[in-house]
Amino acid sequence: MSRPLPALLLALLLVTAGCASVGTSPSTPGDARQATVTRVVDGDTVEVRFGDGSTDTVRLLGVDSPEVSGVNDPGEFEGVPDSEAGRRCLADAGDDATAFVEDWLADATVEVVTDPVADRRGDYGRLLAYVELQNGTDLNHRLVETGHARVYDSSFSRSDPYYAAEATAQDERRGLWRCREPAADGGAVGDAPLRVVSIHADAPGNDHENLNGEYVTFRNAGNASLAVGGWTVRDAAGAAYSVPDGVAIGPNATLTLYTGSGADDADALYWGSSDAVWNNGGDTVVVTNETGAVVVEYRY
Repeated sequence: MSRPLPALLLALLLVTAGCASVGTSPSTPGDARQATVTRVVDGDTVEVRFGDGSTDTVRLLGVDSPEVSGVNDPGEFEGVPDSEAGRRCLADAGDDATAFVEDWLADATVEVVTDPVADRRGDYGRLLAYVELQNGTDLNHRLVETGHARVYDSSFSRSDPYYAAEATAQDERRGLWRCREPAADGGAVGDAPLRVVSIHADAPGNDHENLNGEYVTFRNAGNASLAVGGWTVRDAAGAAYSVPDGVAIGPNATLTLYTGSGADDADALYWGSSDAVWNNGGDTVVVTNETGAVVVEYRY
Protein backbone atom coordinates (compact mmCIF):
# COMPACT_ATOMS: atom_id res chain seq x y z
CA MET A 1 0.00 0.00 0.00
CA SER A 2 1.52 3.35 -1.00
CA ARG A 3 1.61 6.23 1.43
CA PRO A 4 0.78 9.86 0.42
CA LEU A 5 3.78 12.17 0.12
CA PRO A 6 4.32 14.59 2.96
CA ALA A 7 2.86 17.98 2.10
CA LEU A 8 6.24 19.79 2.28
CA LEU A 9 7.96 17.26 0.01
CA LEU A 10 5.09 17.41 -2.50
CA ALA A 11 5.31 21.21 -2.57
CA LEU A 12 9.06 21.08 -3.19
CA LEU A 13 8.60 18.66 -6.06
CA LEU A 14 5.97 20.88 -7.68
CA VAL A 15 8.16 23.97 -7.38
CA THR A 16 11.15 22.10 -8.83
CA ALA A 17 9.10 20.83 -11.77
CA GLY A 18 7.79 24.34 -12.43
CA CYS A 19 11.30 25.82 -12.43
CA ALA A 20 12.35 23.50 -15.24
CA SER A 21 10.20 25.47 -17.69
CA VAL A 22 11.16 28.96 -16.55
CA GLY A 23 13.55 31.04 -18.65
CA THR A 24 13.87 28.55 -21.49
CA SER A 25 15.01 29.81 -24.91
CA PRO A 26 15.97 28.39 -28.30
CA SER A 27 19.59 28.24 -27.14
CA THR A 28 18.64 25.42 -24.76
CA PRO A 29 18.80 21.99 -26.49
CA GLY A 30 15.43 20.50 -27.29
CA ASP A 31 13.48 23.74 -26.92
CA ALA A 32 10.89 24.95 -29.42
CA ARG A 33 9.98 28.60 -29.71
CA GLN A 34 7.74 30.51 -32.10
CA ALA A 35 9.39 33.18 -34.22
CA THR A 36 8.85 35.35 -37.29
CA VAL A 37 11.30 35.05 -40.17
CA THR A 38 12.61 38.56 -40.89
CA ARG A 39 15.18 37.72 -43.56
CA VAL A 40 16.31 34.77 -45.66
CA VAL A 41 20.11 34.97 -45.92
CA ASP A 42 20.51 31.96 -48.19
CA GLY A 43 19.31 28.39 -48.58
CA ASP A 44 20.36 27.29 -45.10
CA THR A 45 20.41 30.48 -42.99
CA VAL A 46 17.59 32.75 -41.83
CA GLU A 47 17.16 35.61 -39.39
CA VAL A 48 14.27 35.50 -36.94
CA ARG A 49 12.55 37.62 -34.30
CA PHE A 50 10.98 36.02 -31.24
CA GLY A 51 7.87 37.17 -29.42
CA ASP A 52 9.86 38.96 -26.72
CA GLY A 53 11.56 41.11 -29.36
CA SER A 54 14.89 39.28 -29.28
CA THR A 55 16.48 38.26 -32.57
CA ASP A 56 18.82 35.52 -33.73
CA THR A 57 20.42 34.07 -36.83
CA VAL A 58 19.44 30.44 -37.41
CA ARG A 59 21.68 28.04 -39.31
CA LEU A 60 19.39 25.21 -40.42
CA LEU A 61 20.53 22.11 -38.59
CA GLY A 62 21.71 19.06 -40.52
CA VAL A 63 21.68 20.60 -44.00
CA ASP A 64 24.02 22.50 -46.31
CA SER A 65 22.91 24.28 -49.47
CA PRO A 66 25.37 25.56 -52.11
CA GLU A 67 26.90 28.97 -51.50
CA VAL A 68 25.49 32.07 -53.15
CA SER A 69 28.09 34.61 -52.04
CA GLY A 70 31.19 32.45 -51.88
CA VAL A 71 32.97 29.79 -53.93
CA ASN A 72 31.50 26.30 -53.82
CA ASP A 73 33.74 23.28 -53.27
CA PRO A 74 32.33 20.47 -55.44
CA GLY A 75 34.13 17.99 -53.19
CA GLU A 76 31.51 18.69 -50.51
CA PHE A 77 28.73 17.46 -52.80
CA GLU A 78 29.16 13.79 -53.54
CA GLY A 79 29.65 13.05 -57.23
CA VAL A 80 29.80 16.66 -58.46
CA PRO A 81 32.96 17.06 -60.58
CA ASP A 82 35.62 19.54 -59.49
CA SER A 83 35.39 21.65 -62.62
CA GLU A 84 34.20 25.06 -63.72
CA ALA A 85 31.00 23.44 -64.99
CA GLY A 86 30.45 21.78 -61.62
CA ARG A 87 31.02 25.01 -59.70
CA ARG A 88 28.78 27.01 -62.02
CA CYS A 89 26.03 24.43 -61.65
CA LEU A 90 26.30 24.56 -57.84
CA ALA A 91 26.13 28.36 -57.90
CA ASP A 92 22.86 28.15 -59.84
CA ALA A 93 21.60 25.53 -57.38
CA GLY A 94 22.46 27.87 -54.49
CA ASP A 95 20.36 30.64 -56.01
CA ASP A 96 17.52 28.19 -56.49
CA ALA A 97 17.74 27.01 -52.85
CA THR A 98 17.57 30.61 -51.61
CA ALA A 99 14.50 31.29 -53.75
CA PHE A 100 12.92 28.08 -52.47
CA VAL A 101 13.36 29.13 -48.83
CA GLU A 102 12.16 32.68 -49.56
CA ASP A 103 8.97 31.30 -51.06
CA TRP A 104 8.31 29.16 -48.00
CA LEU A 105 9.43 31.51 -45.24
CA ALA A 106 9.09 35.18 -46.22
CA ASP A 107 7.44 36.85 -43.18
CA ALA A 108 6.25 33.43 -42.01
CA THR A 109 5.63 32.43 -38.39
CA VAL A 110 7.60 29.28 -37.61
CA GLU A 111 8.78 27.06 -34.77
CA VAL A 112 12.53 27.19 -34.13
CA VAL A 113 13.44 23.80 -32.62
CA THR A 114 16.82 22.86 -31.21
CA ASP A 115 18.11 19.29 -30.91
CA PRO A 116 19.29 17.71 -27.64
CA VAL A 117 22.08 15.73 -29.35
CA ALA A 118 23.41 18.54 -31.56
CA ASP A 119 25.60 21.55 -30.84
CA ARG A 120 23.62 24.62 -29.84
CA ARG A 121 25.73 27.11 -31.77
CA GLY A 122 27.72 26.81 -34.96
CA ASP A 123 30.11 29.03 -36.89
CA TYR A 124 29.78 32.76 -36.18
CA GLY A 125 27.61 32.01 -33.15
CA ARG A 126 24.57 31.09 -35.23
CA LEU A 127 21.81 29.07 -33.56
CA LEU A 128 21.61 25.51 -34.94
CA ALA A 129 17.97 24.48 -35.22
CA TYR A 130 15.19 22.94 -37.24
CA VAL A 131 12.68 25.38 -38.74
CA GLU A 132 9.17 23.99 -38.75
CA LEU A 133 6.18 25.55 -40.49
CA GLN A 134 2.81 25.90 -38.81
CA ASN A 135 1.50 22.93 -40.81
CA GLY A 136 4.23 20.76 -39.26
CA THR A 137 6.57 20.69 -42.26
CA ASP A 138 10.24 20.32 -41.31
CA LEU A 139 11.82 22.76 -43.77
CA ASN A 140 15.32 21.35 -43.20
CA HIS A 141 14.15 17.91 -44.32
CA ARG A 142 12.18 19.43 -47.20
CA LEU A 143 15.37 21.07 -48.54
CA VAL A 144 17.14 17.71 -48.59
CA GLU A 145 14.13 15.90 -50.03
CA THR A 146 13.87 18.29 -52.98
CA GLY A 147 17.63 18.35 -53.65
CA HIS A 148 18.09 21.96 -52.55
CA ALA A 149 20.61 20.90 -49.89
CA ARG A 150 22.83 18.02 -48.90
CA VAL A 151 22.92 16.43 -45.47
CA TYR A 152 25.62 18.09 -43.38
CA ASP A 153 27.64 15.35 -41.71
CA SER A 154 27.15 16.01 -38.01
CA SER A 155 25.35 14.60 -34.99
CA PHE A 156 21.62 15.31 -34.91
CA SER A 157 18.67 13.14 -33.94
CA ARG A 158 16.82 13.29 -37.27
CA SER A 159 19.79 12.16 -39.37
CA ASP A 160 18.37 8.79 -40.50
CA PRO A 161 15.34 10.16 -42.41
CA TYR A 162 17.52 12.98 -43.75
CA TYR A 163 20.05 10.57 -45.25
CA ALA A 164 17.23 8.46 -46.72
CA ALA A 165 15.73 11.56 -48.36
CA GLU A 166 19.15 12.56 -49.71
CA ALA A 167 19.69 9.13 -51.29
CA THR A 168 16.37 9.38 -53.13
CA ALA A 169 17.12 12.93 -54.30
CA GLN A 170 20.51 11.80 -55.62
CA ASP A 171 19.05 8.80 -57.45
CA GLU A 172 16.41 10.99 -59.10
CA ARG A 173 18.85 13.86 -59.85
CA ARG A 174 16.75 16.42 -58.04
CA GLY A 175 18.00 19.95 -57.55
CA LEU A 176 21.74 20.25 -56.98
CA TRP A 177 22.30 16.56 -57.77
CA ARG A 178 21.86 17.29 -61.47
CA CYS A 179 25.30 18.87 -61.10
CA ARG A 180 26.77 15.37 -61.06
CA GLU A 181 26.44 15.56 -64.84
CA PRO A 182 27.16 19.22 -65.60
CA ALA A 183 27.72 18.54 -69.29
CA ALA A 184 24.02 17.74 -69.45
CA ASP A 185 23.06 20.57 -67.11
CA GLY A 186 20.01 22.40 -68.27
CA GLY A 187 18.81 19.66 -70.60
CA ALA A 188 20.42 21.22 -73.70
CA VAL A 189 19.88 19.34 -76.95
CA GLY A 190 21.94 20.19 -80.04
CA ASP A 191 23.64 23.56 -80.48
CA ALA A 192 21.09 25.91 -78.90
CA PRO A 193 22.51 27.69 -75.82
CA LEU A 194 19.23 27.59 -73.89
CA ARG A 195 19.41 25.90 -70.47
CA VAL A 196 17.03 25.21 -67.59
CA VAL A 197 18.77 26.59 -64.50
CA SER A 198 16.00 25.96 -61.98
CA ILE A 199 12.46 24.72 -61.70
CA HIS A 200 10.15 25.36 -58.77
CA ALA A 201 7.42 22.77 -59.25
CA ASP A 202 6.18 22.70 -55.65
CA ALA A 203 4.61 26.08 -54.88
CA PRO A 204 3.95 26.94 -51.23
CA GLY A 205 0.47 25.85 -50.20
CA ASN A 206 -1.96 24.53 -52.78
CA ASP A 207 -0.21 24.62 -56.18
CA HIS A 208 -3.48 25.36 -57.99
CA GLU A 209 -4.10 28.39 -55.75
CA ASN A 210 -0.56 29.76 -56.00
CA LEU A 211 0.20 29.47 -59.69
CA ASN A 212 2.98 32.05 -59.74
CA GLY A 213 4.71 30.14 -56.96
CA GLU A 214 5.40 27.59 -59.68
CA TYR A 215 7.94 28.52 -62.34
CA VAL A 216 10.88 27.46 -64.51
CA THR A 217 13.91 29.65 -65.16
CA PHE A 218 15.90 29.47 -68.39
CA ARG A 219 19.36 30.88 -69.12
CA ASN A 220 21.00 31.82 -72.39
CA ALA A 221 24.48 30.32 -72.02
CA GLY A 222 25.64 31.87 -75.28
CA ASN A 223 27.57 35.05 -76.05
CA ALA A 224 24.84 36.61 -78.21
CA SER A 225 21.18 37.42 -77.74
CA LEU A 226 18.92 34.39 -78.27
CA ALA A 227 15.58 34.97 -80.04
CA VAL A 228 13.02 32.58 -78.57
CA GLY A 229 9.80 34.10 -79.96
CA GLY A 230 7.65 31.36 -81.45
CA TRP A 231 9.30 28.63 -79.38
CA THR A 232 7.14 26.24 -77.35
CA VAL A 233 7.49 25.03 -73.76
CA ARG A 234 5.59 21.92 -72.70
CA ASP A 235 5.48 19.31 -69.96
CA ALA A 236 5.42 15.51 -70.20
CA ALA A 237 1.60 15.50 -70.24
CA GLY A 238 1.48 17.81 -73.27
CA ALA A 239 0.45 21.12 -71.68
CA ALA A 240 2.02 23.75 -73.95
CA TYR A 241 2.95 27.43 -73.88
CA SER A 242 3.99 29.46 -76.93
CA VAL A 243 6.58 32.19 -76.37
CA PRO A 244 5.31 35.49 -77.84
CA ASP A 245 6.98 36.83 -80.97
CA GLY A 246 9.88 39.18 -80.40
CA VAL A 247 11.03 37.72 -77.08
CA ALA A 248 14.80 37.35 -76.73
CA ILE A 249 17.17 36.44 -73.90
CA GLY A 250 20.42 38.39 -73.62
CA PRO A 251 23.82 36.68 -73.34
CA ASN A 252 24.14 34.89 -69.98
CA ALA A 253 20.76 36.38 -68.98
CA THR A 254 17.80 34.49 -67.52
CA LEU A 255 14.08 34.41 -68.27
CA THR A 256 11.50 32.97 -65.86
CA LEU A 257 8.24 31.44 -67.04
CA TYR A 258 5.54 31.62 -64.34
CA THR A 259 2.54 29.32 -64.54
CA GLY A 260 -0.05 31.95 -63.59
CA SER A 261 -0.99 35.34 -65.01
CA GLY A 262 0.90 38.63 -65.09
CA ALA A 263 2.46 41.26 -67.33
CA ASP A 264 5.30 39.93 -69.48
CA ASP A 265 8.59 41.83 -69.35
CA ALA A 266 12.25 41.29 -70.22
CA ASP A 267 12.81 38.99 -67.24
CA ALA A 268 9.50 37.16 -66.90
CA LEU A 269 6.77 35.53 -68.96
CA TYR A 270 3.38 34.29 -67.73
CA TRP A 271 1.82 31.07 -69.00
CA GLY A 272 -1.71 32.17 -68.06
CA SER A 273 -2.72 28.66 -67.03
CA SER A 274 -5.71 28.18 -64.73
CA ASP A 275 -4.12 25.08 -63.19
CA ALA A 276 -0.67 24.01 -62.00
CA VAL A 277 1.49 22.58 -64.78
CA TRP A 278 4.65 21.04 -63.35
CA ASN A 279 4.35 17.75 -61.47
CA ASN A 280 5.84 17.96 -57.98
CA GLY A 281 6.96 14.34 -58.10
CA GLY A 282 8.95 14.73 -61.32
CA ASP A 283 8.30 15.90 -64.86
CA THR A 284 10.06 16.88 -68.09
CA VAL A 285 10.53 20.40 -69.45
CA VAL A 286 10.60 20.23 -73.25
CA VAL A 287 11.37 23.27 -75.41
CA THR A 288 11.05 23.23 -79.19
CA ASN A 289 12.09 26.02 -81.56
CA GLU A 290 10.03 27.56 -84.34
CA THR A 291 10.79 24.60 -86.65
CA GLY A 292 9.65 22.07 -84.04
CA ALA A 293 13.15 20.83 -83.22
CA VAL A 294 13.78 19.97 -79.55
CA VAL A 295 16.37 22.32 -78.03
CA VAL A 296 15.85 21.46 -74.34
CA GLU A 297 14.68 18.26 -72.67
CA TYR A 298 15.14 18.63 -68.92
CA ARG A 299 13.99 15.89 -66.54
CA TYR A 300 13.72 16.42 -62.80
